[in-house]
Amino acid sequence: MEGLHNLKPERVVKAFERAGWKIRNQTGSHVVLKKEDNPALLTIPVHKGKPIKKGLLLAQLKTAGLSVEEFLRLYR
Repeated sequence: MEGLHNLKPERVVKAFERAGWKIRNQTGSHVVLKKEDNPALLTIPVHKGKPIKKGLLLAQLKTAGLSVEEFLRLYR
């Protein structure tokens, strides 16, 4: 799982948007994403200066149906 450390939350949200997810709403510092053909919601914490934790990102990738490689291509 190389490359899933110190990822910026803003760029993580953009990567999910490139994968077809849309921002549904934002509650405080958490961005909620929704995809039309997927009943799940993704919640990404966007805390300034804090990267996304690897375990949370892996869980969100599983929910989104993306592989690590696919996500990293969208992130770059």
